[in-house]
Amino acid sequence: MTQFLERTEQEYQGEHDRPLGTYVRIMGTYGVLVGAAVAAAALTGRRAPDRVGLMDLGLMAACTHKVARLLAKDPVTSPLRAPFTRYEGVSGPSELKEEPRNTVGELLSCPFCIAQWAATGYAIGLVFAPRVTRLAGAAMTAVAASDWLQLAYAKLMKSAS
Repeated sequence: MTQFLERTEQEYQGEHDRPLGTYVRIMGTYGVLVGAAVAAAALTGRRAPDRVGLMDLGLMAACTHKVARLLAKDPVTSPLRAPFTRYEGVSGPSELKEEPRNTVGELLSCPFCIAQWAATGYAIGLVFAPRVTRLAGAAMTAVAASDWLQLAYAKLMKSAS
């Protein structure tokens, strides 16, 4: 089996460095986290909501977007990424460009990758602490809306001068 997996990885990556084994470990970690949350919910008698309303979906989407960008790009959270990335400069207003040094760095510096983890955290929060989760979601949604307003304001000021 090990030979099959190694051959599959070599054939897949060709001349590129694609660490499939590390990706499998990251997916396994995600699966264990979700499994632990499901088990904890079952043990404590918690249930998923019967449905996710439009307001919850909107909060979850905006909150996921903001949390993912905050974790993957924000200068203040760069100490969390520093062991796994290399600073390269600025990529946009209040956002950094960093080069991943390893697979964990690839995950941590990619807002699209982090979004899945953030949305899963939000969903778990709706099961275990829905009021606090919605409050945190509303706060992050307000920050995301503020970001867009700041960018729009800057663009208006630039066009006015």
